Amino acid sequence: MADNSTLAPLLGSEDLDLQTVKSKSLLVPLAKWGLRTLMWVTFVLWLVIIFVFPAGNKVFVGNWIAAAEKSPYGITGAIFLIFSGPVLLLAILAVVYLIIAGEDDHLMQRRRKRPAYRLWTFPVLVDGPFGVVSATELIGILLFIAYTVWSVYAYAARIFEEYKVPHRLSLLEWSKILEESGLRLGSIGLFCLAFLFIPISRGSVLLRFVDIPFEHATRYHVWLGHLTMAIFTLHGIAYVIGWTMEGHLIEQLLEWKDIGIANLPGVISLIAGLFMWITSFGYMRKRFFELFFYTHQLYVIFVVFLVLHVGDFVFSICAGGIFLFMLDRFLRFWQSRETVDVISATSHPCGTMELVVSKPANLRYNALSFIFVQARELSWLQWHPFSVSSSPLDGKHHLSVLIKVLGGWTDQLRAHISSISEDEPAKDKALSTLTVSVEGPYGHEMPYHLMYENLILVAGGIGVSPFLAILSDILHRVKEGKPCLPKNIVLVWAIKTSDELPLLSAADIEPVCPFVSNKITLEISTYVTRQSEPSLEDGKVRAPPSACIFPVSRGRSMSGLAGTGDNVWSGLYVISSILGFALLLGVLDSYYINPYGVMTWWYKGLLFLACMAAGIVIFGGLVVILWNVWDKRASAGEHRDYSKRGGSKHEAHKDSCLENIASSNTIHYGSRPDFQEIFESVSERWGAVDAGVIVCGPAALQSSVAKECRSQNLNRSCKRPIFHFNSHSFDL
Repeated sequence: MADNSTLAPLLGSEDLDLQTVKSKSLLVPLAKWGLRTLMWVTFVLWLVIIFVFPAGNKVFVGNWIAAAEKSPYGITGAIFLIFSGPVLLLAILAVVYLIIAGEDDHLMQRRRKRPAYRLWTFPVLVDGPFGVVSATELIGILLFIAYTVWSVYAYAARIFEEYKVPHRLSLLEWSKILEESGLRLGSIGLFCLAFLFIPISRGSVLLRFVDIPFEHATRYHVWLGHLTMAIFTLHGIAYVIGWTMEGHLIEQLLEWKDIGIANLPGVISLIAGLFMWITSFGYMRKRFFELFFYTHQLYVIFVVFLVLHVGDFVFSICAGGIFLFMLDRFLRFWQSRETVDVISATSHPCGTMELVVSKPANLRYNALSFIFVQARELSWLQWHPFSVSSSPLDGKHHLSVLIKVLGGWTDQLRAHISSISEDEPAKDKALSTLTVSVEGPYGHEMPYHLMYENLILVAGGIGVSPFLAILSDILHRVKEGKPCLPKNIVLVWAIKTSDELPLLSAADIEPVCPFVSNKITLEISTYVTRQSEPSLEDGKVRAPPSACIFPVSRGRSMSGLAGTGDNVWSGLYVISSILGFALLLGVLDSYYINPYGVMTWWYKGLLFLACMAAGIVIFGGLVVILWNVWDKRASAGEHRDYSKRGGSKHEAHKDSCLENIASSNTIHYGSRPDFQEIFESVSERWGAVDAGVIVCGPAALQSSVAKECRSQNLNRSCKRPIFHFNSHSFDL
């Protein structure tokens, strides 16, 4: 976030009122600094507690637990406060920070006088099982590896000391060692589970605070999922072998204790987790996506039976991250339960579709956002993510996405759109609508594409979609005098055949091109990899895309409840849900569990989980209802007759737009981009600057660009740019 600077130019804008910036109170940056410091201290202390716990919990948390036993919350409250409390505290502080920072805080960034390396945008690993890994991500990976290795070592040392290994042991003693090892592995798995659900909370305030979009965070969930399930699997195997050695495997597997760990729920939870894990590997996920998607809904079974397995106070170790996920899931349910008007649906000859949906004017998003779309005519369960291809400055009341036909769902969508003829009578077309629901928009909190004076955009196929939004956003900002730093833009686009060339016409930039040509240098290099020469149709007028302009009469726009929704309302939702959960848990302990002496572990765990859900539904739900009413009233007066302006205005200038940018487009047939040559060329022209590199495309393309960024940065001279690698590719 920004520091308070009033002397530096604001992202290259020449017409901003600097006096307004000068009058900005020092209290805001001071409060932001204090919040950031407090969050860092909280996070570091939380990590320290997690790391030292394997060394002996009696030394570090024993006194705290003993002191808390007499409180209404008991041991469960004490453990929750130590291990899950920091996560919720970080969420509350993040809410306060986002409210204080404001929506346009990122526009107050200072222009750097000298280029500088950044750990987040410096690719360190570009090949291997993790894909492209930045320096910051490598630090996180090493921390988890270090914790796992250290925990295994610490627990093993304690077990070996207790059983005096390597002295000769009996078969029974070896079985006990295996069971003790399984117990400790389960403890390690719980700490990994504490982080597992945080990255997949799509609209999480924590992800927004650190500006990690969901498409990036999904990778961390995958990595953590593999680690967590590997540990839990070893946890189960250790017990199975130990019980087999003792000769009562079946009895132990079916045992469901009231006091202590209940084995049967653990078996059910582990089986559900194994189904999710097996279908999440790359081959299974890509070849059988629907199987992966549906088996992943077993996370409900996994969590519920985990609670029944370990009880309330053990589950409270990892409850914080799961609570944040439940918060996000409930809000997404509210947002996506209503349908959204589709203004127009266009099917291009190259196998790409464009959907334009209605949105309220007060909905915030940026050119790097994406949404999840569900088409009820095709499936009530499937949701698919798509990058936004329109700039927020293209229009206040619509948002568009480009969709490439790559699988069964998208093929059905194209067939459905094509079946609705534009020549149908209006009364018949009203019956042939496309009913969609939308989640989002999600994405970067800050539009980082506006913070580089020099940009290299590298796209593969439909990966050009977000770059069309970026180009439109930059050109609109320059025309309207809004804060915008980019001046030199290079777009490198790799496509298979020239049939995809008309996709450039989806950039809604023709009206602003004449006004910014002297302020923006735009170079487009298109590489047609599977054609050695232009086809006969290149350069000729192609068949027009088939478009459907739907009647829009109900005024159903996207909801602003999720994604980058209102900071104040989302903050009230988070805080009220946390306080509601704490209140319900205290009432339950004070008026039921303690007076009636409830001691059953699995039952108390179920009540604990019920309090989490009730806190969100009752207290958070009340805020959501008020938020929803406020959102609808705010957008009630903004409804427009989209049928009059939708299709014709949105499509009319597309042909001239393509001609306008064609002069900047150099097409190369039968070759692939030579990134070393491209980067060397811009290095000589741009000099010592920060150059933003954004890639949207397949893994091989990302790896090639990241490798060149790393090479250029490691071998750069003081007069060459520093290339900052950013990926905008989504892979569930």
